[in-house]
Amino acid sequence: MAETPKPADQPQQPAAAQQAEIILNETGAHAAYSNFARVTSTAEEVIIDFCLNPNPFATGRQEISVSQRLIMNFYTAKRLFSALGMTLQRHEQTFGPIELDIRRRAQQGGQQQPTGIQPK
Repeated sequence: MAETPKPADQPQQPAAAQQAEIILNETGAHAAYSNFARVTSTAEEVIIDFCLNPNPFATGRQEISVSQRLIMNFYTAKRLFSALGMTLQRHEQTFGPIELDIRRRAQQGGQQQPTGIQPK
C-alpha cells in the first residue's frame, strides 16, 4: 500500500515573502559634512564624490577636494535614490518646499515660516 504524503508541520513561505533584518553596527562609522556632491558612473557602477566647498557662493573657478567617494552598483544606487526621495518628501511635507535656487532663497529672506512651526 502506498503511503499518503503527510502535510508539513509549518507551511514553507516563498523566499520573496521573507524579509531580512539588518542591524547596523556604527562603531567604526566615519561621519563627514558635505555641501557639494558630484555623481558620475561607469557601465557597472555609480560614483558619488562628496566635497566641502568653503565658499559655495563664489564665482569663477574653484578647486575643492573630494573628502569621501562612494562607489555602488546600480541596484544599490536605485534603492538610495528611492530612500532619499521618500526622506525629502517627508521633510517638505513637514517644513515646506526646499528651494534650490539661491537667488529665490535670498529674496524670501526668512519670510517663509516652515509648516508646523508657529512664531512666538
